[in-house]
Amino acid sequence: MARPAKPKAAKPKAAKPAKPATAKRAAAPIAAVEGKRPPEPKRFKPSKDELLALYKQMLLIRRFEERAGQLYGLGLIGGFCHLYIGQEAVAVGLQSAMTVGKDSVITGYRDHGHMLAYGIDPKLIMAELTGRAAGISKGKGGSMHMFSVEHGFYGGHGIVGAQVSLGTGLGFKHQYLGDGGVCLTYFGDGAANQGQVYESFNMAELWKLPVIYAIENNEYAMGTSVKRSSSEPDFYKRGESHRIPGVQVDGMDVLAVRGAAEMALEWTRSGKGPIILELKTYRYRGHSMSDPAKYRTREEVQSYRQGNDPIDHGAKELAKLGVGEDELKEIDKQIKDIVVEAAKFAEDAPEPEASELYTDVLVESY
Repeated sequence: MARPAKPKAAKPKAAKPAKPATAKRAAAPIAAVEGKRPPEPKRFKPSKDELLALYKQMLLIRRFEERAGQLYGLGLIGGFCHLYIGQEAVAVGLQSAMTVGKDSVITGYRDHGHMLAYGIDPKLIMAELTGRAAGISKGKGGSMHMFSVEHGFYGGHGIVGAQVSLGTGLGFKHQYLGDGGVCLTYFGDGAANQGQVYESFNMAELWKLPVIYAIENNEYAMGTSVKRSSSEPDFYKRGESHRIPGVQVDGMDVLAVRGAAEMALEWTRSGKGPIILELKTYRYRGHSMSDPAKYRTREEVQSYRQGNDPIDHGAKELAKLGVGEDELKEIDKQIKDIVVEAAKFAEDAPEPEASELYTDVLVESY
């Protein structure tokens, strides 16, 4: 009996080459796709009295910071000192739209201007700068660490970007208490590259927290140009992957900033979650008083002073409303008197008692 023939082994089929993955086109920003883009902010149209108030606040910050620079040079202010000269329209424009005591503010270490913009007494701020017991933080915080719980101003923080997570927590506090408040969280173009910023973005959007993230883009962080340090220099886009919309604003125009603030407050108060405002601004001095700012030219700084100064812009707007040069000079004199008085108060106030070294210190056993 013949054996049955062995079945022929099937030839292995050649594997078909895998199809290359189809490249996906970058989708439009999530916020725009879902119709969650906030409206374009409108430039604020102030009355004469409203514009005068904004102008006086900006001028107060300018004159205060100039005086602080002088006191630093005389050795009356020690440690670090970061001046806000040139960026006045940002703090004044944003915080003039907020409610003191209801809304909260937190920022980094360039904080003098933000405190003044929130109505805190210049005497208390200057006394803190000079390390006096009458200072807003009893003379123990100095330039970079000033607080006023009464005003809802939570610092003044020396760790770059750390205030973003704290501000997100303040937003959670407002939501948890249901008090209708919003936390305005400032940080700069340098801090925008810190990791905790994006952890905060993620949490804020997940929980729809009432937080306005205000990025003060003064182009140089501590001394490195945005063009050399940021792969995406348009910081208002930084929240898109977290579905947080952003808007870029002329931070040298107080009326543009105020208009953006009103739009952002309406967005967050209505329960739509966080929003990012990128304020394009510029500081005239170095990063701190010890910075000679050799990374930019004098011509560049001068061009901003001559063509984009926020206080000059304010004066031109006031001229349109009939405010003459003599009235502006009188305002300047009044502001200078306030600053001189604050400086004298700070110089005459006593230093903290030695026993204060042991107060306000948290000691814990682990």
